[in-house]
Order: sequence, then C-alpha cells, then structure tokens
Amino acid sequence: MKKILVVDDDAAHARMLKTLMADWGHEIHLADDGTIAVEMVKEQPFDIVLMDMKMVKMSGMEALQLIKTYNPSLPVVIMTAYSSVHTAVKALKIGAYDYLTKPLDFDKLKLTIERIFESISLKTENRHLKTRLKEKSLAHDIIGKSPAILSLLDTIHMVAPTDANVLVVGESGTGKELVSSAVHFNSSRKDQPFVRINCAAITETLLESELFGHEKGSFTGADKKRKGRFLLADKGSILLDEIGEMSLAMQVKLLRVIQEKEITPVGSDQNIKTDVRIIAATNKDLKELSEQGSFRQDLYYRLNVVNIEVPPLRERKEDIPTLALHFLESFSKKNKRDIKGFSPDAMDAMIRYEWEGNVRELMNSVERGVVLARSDYICLEDLSFIKAKDVDKIDAGIDFGNIRLSKIEEKAILSTLESAEGNKSETARRLGITRKTLLKKLKQYGKS
Repeated sequence: MKKILVVDDDAAHARMLKTLMADWGHEIHLADDGTIAVEMVKEQPFDIVLMDMKMVKMSGMEALQLIKTYNPSLPVVIMTAYSSVHTAVKALKIGAYDYLTKPLDFDKLKLTIERIFESISLKTENRHLKTRLKEKSLAHDIIGKSPAILSLLDTIHMVAPTDANVLVVGESGTGKELVSSAVHFNSSRKDQPFVRINCAAITETLLESELFGHEKGSFTGADKKRKGRFLLADKGSILLDEIGEMSLAMQVKLLRVIQEKEITPVGSDQNIKTDVRIIAATNKDLKELSEQGSFRQDLYYRLNVVNIEVPPLRERKEDIPTLALHFLESFSKKNKRDIKGFSPDAMDAMIRYEWEGNVRELMNSVERGVVLARSDYICLEDLSFIKAKDVDKIDAGIDFGNIRLSKIEEKAILSTLESAEGNKSETARRLGITRKTLLKKLKQYGKS
C-alpha cells in the first residue's frame, strides 16, 4: 500500500480526496498547512505529496521548496486554480512532478498517480540492475544506459558464468553478435577460443566441412586435412549465427554433436570429443519454424536452454544520442573529417525515426553523414534516411511510449554532456547550440 500525503486547508476537499484515493487502495494522510506538511515529510516516508498551492500559513510553493530540499526525489503534485497556472509552471521549474487544475479531473488524478508509481518502480528496478552490474564488472561493447539495455546486461551477467547453451534472438542489426561476445568473454571460457560462423553465408555442402572439418580427398577440392570450427573452438565457445538458415539435414548432425559432445569430420569414421559451449543467434522465430516443421523441435530446445532477447532500437530511443555520438567520433577519425556534432533538427529526426534496420542502420546513416556533411555539423539533409517516402516515419506527434519530446531533448543534452565529460563548451559545440542556450537548458533540468 502506497502512502500519499494530501496538503489542503480546505477540510471538505481534503476529506473527499482521502475517501476517493483510499478506495483506490492507498493509505492517505492529511495536513492542512505547508508547515505541517514539511514536518510530516521529515517524520515519516511518503510516496507522493498532493499539495494545494494557496494556503494561509505557508504556501504550497514555500512547502515545495522545503520538501525538495529535504528529499529531492519525493514526487510532489501541485493543485491549483486555472488563474494560477503560471505559478504552477514556476513550481515545475523548482521540482514539482506535475500540476492539476481545480476542480480536479479524478481520472487524470488517478492516471498521474499511476504514472508516478510506475516511474518509481522503473527507477528502483534500474537502480537494482546498476547495483548488480557494479558488483561484478562486465566486459562488453554494448552501448546504452536505457532500461532495456540495463536489463539485457543484467541477463548477460547472470547467464555468462554458467555453461548453458544460449539462444540470442533479435531483429537484424540489433547487435546479437555483441551480446554473444559478451556472454563468452564474461564466462569461465573467456581465455579460450571464441569462434564465429554465419550459417547463412556458406552453402549446405560446405557447412558440414566448415563445422566439423574434413579428411584429405574426402571431396573434390579437399587437397589437405582440415580442422572444423568445433575443434578450433574446443574448450571455448562457438557462435552459430543465423542458425535459422541451417538445413534440416545439418540440424540432425548438429543435434548429434550437442547430445554426444563429439564430432565426425567429413570423410572420416573417427569420432572426436569436443568441449564447446554453443551460442546460437537468429532473427527468426525458431519456435514457430519448429511448429511448421522447418526447424527441428528437439534441436530448438537444446539450443534454447537460455534465451536472450536483444531489444530493437525503437524500444530504447534514449540510447540514440549516445550511439550517434559514438559513431560520429569513430567515423570522423576513420574518414579523416573533423565533424563536431549534429544540428538540433538532425538529432531530433534521429530520435523520432523508427530505425527498421536498428543500430546497424543508425551506424551506416551516421557514417554517410560524416562523409557527406557540408559543414562542421551533420545536418538533416546529410542523413540517409531523410527521403520523401520516409516523411511519415518522422511523426511530430509521437510520444515514444509516454516520453514527452522535452524529455527526449533532455536525455540528448545530458548524454552529450556526459560524453563530453562535463565540458559545457564542448557539449554546446557538439549539439550545435550556444553555450548560453545550453546553460539555460541545464538550469531547467536542475543540472546547472
């Protein structure tokens, strides 16, 4: 049960709110003045403070400042009359979570409370994830700090030390190979080989030889004995990328290797023991394929001991500024160009875009922008995805899962500030804005 403090010197209105919110399952406490509210906050923990702006002894604005000084993370929702909306906006600037106008819309009140609790839950979960990740340093090249990426890293943290086979699933371009690498290099096999093979890039007739090796003369062109990838990966891990493209005949042979832990080279009758952890990756739904008969169900269950799903870029838009700046730095060096950053409209377009090709598409778009940029900054027209047919994909009204555009802008600015190691002049330069504008924005975010 969540504890809500209602601060209102209108006793009838306060009692009505107490009855209403108690029916929603919350524990409600009342205070009829800002002074009392501040003392109550200091004496006991509350999850939310719902406070009227105008009170006789201490106004809501004064109480808000004292409460935020004592506990900056405590959400305070202001209640105000329509004529005092400008005052409520001022309250937002000093730390209020939101404001509601009187007479209250109870549906909006309930939705606001639910959003606050959801936000608190996410922050708590992210804090726990960060704590667990700090407890054991995780070696990886995965870029991002969004909830989706923190959850992914936490899964890798738990799975990597085991010896279980892993199935990494996700759309093309999401970074499945990076995830697979992180699983291997954080395992007890990290000092042993990590061998990769793309099952879709090799013909069926050659794939068996690539995986298991062959004897000299076993087929046309086999002019010498060759070790297969499984033997090369002995004591380490093997990544079977695009496993969904493997033929049924090869699936049978792979299943035997998993069950017997031994391989038989092409043209040989000798069985060779191997100790290999299998990490398979695919952008296909193997469970659906197994139900259709194009992928063996028994092999699916053998590979899918642990399933790691890599989120698409559209589900972690908060990471786009960080990724874009990382690629910008990398490709500027590679192409010997001194590109300082992105114009605001270019960054805004990248955040809004759906990125069907995921991180790979973003990376390619940034490299093209670096090569074709007509100035020191990548502008909207330098981005490859800005075409007439794509205009509908950059929807000015999109809210990115209830994240307001102002919040996206805030994340972009703070991410750039972090990547510039707190250097405000460098941050402004990379964003293509003046230092004065940056300082104004940071003051709005309480980061001045």
